[in-house]
Amino acid sequence: MSDQAQEHLVRFPGDPRPLEDGELVVLRDERARRSLITLRAGATWHSHAGALEHDRLIGSPEGTSVPTPKGVEIVVLRPTREDFVLKMKRGAQVVYPKDQAMIVALADVRPGMRVVEAGAGSGALTLALLDAVGPDGAVLSVERREDHAADARRNVERFRSGSVENWTLEVGDVADVLRTTAAHRVVLDLPEPWHAIEGAAHALSPGGILLTYLPSVPQVMQITEALWAHGSFTDVATSETLVRGWDVDGMAVRPAHRMVAHTAFLTRARRVPSREEGGPPLPRKRRASSAVD
Repeated sequence: MSDQAQEHLVRFPGDPRPLEDGELVVLRDERARRSLITLRAGATWHSHAGALEHDRLIGSPEGTSVPTPKGVEIVVLRPTREDFVLKMKRGAQVVYPKDQAMIVALADVRPGMRVVEAGAGSGALTLALLDAVGPDGAVLSVERREDHAADARRNVERFRSGSVENWTLEVGDVADVLRTTAAHRVVLDLPEPWHAIEGAAHALSPGGILLTYLPSVPQVMQITEALWAHGSFTDVATSETLVRGWDVDGMAVRPAHRMVAHTAFLTRARRVPSREEGGPPLPRKRRASSAVD
């Protein structure tokens, strides 16, 4: 096997084959701290837990536990997408798994679809979208910054074992890109997504979905007003996702002291014909507000 092939050897968690030289794995200690490494014959992993030779892991089944010289048990596993996203190198802030799942659900991303996303950031959401559209779909990622685009390409290709045929990464302005493409879904992780609404309306056919990812209330207010004002979107709705873990120890069951609370607001809208083209009217409350104004 060539060095290049070894660099991108990635297998699904649960693959029955033993771990191999060149494979991407996650090492987890007794306190659930994780490290993402590529197994290399003759190499050694160094940490607070002590040194651990890769050769002790190569050839072992996934889930093997190996003690270090300091007596710390290290479990080796193939990384899930969540493991990878939380430990991969990043430049831009990533979209975390709880929001990835809701984006895929709220935007109704399905196998075979073409999805446009911007910005690509560090590639975390890209990985979720690629899994959702499957090999018969396609993802077009647009990133304004070349350094972030490089981060996204490195992370996606590392997790997906090399180049991805149904993924295109462009450096540029998504508002311009959307005017020259067609998509089933548009997902915008941008500070000012209202500048891309006209492009999204061009790219989406009626029934398509636009979803934005925004951290603050003023941004949500502005994108909501802009979507209604445009006249080609309806069913504009905003939500956030909070995740709280629970500690379960026999009969002692209680919520964890820490939780993953607010990260961003998700605003979803459906593309429709304008009212003049036969599309739906504004909701009653919107019509009343417009009449007062």
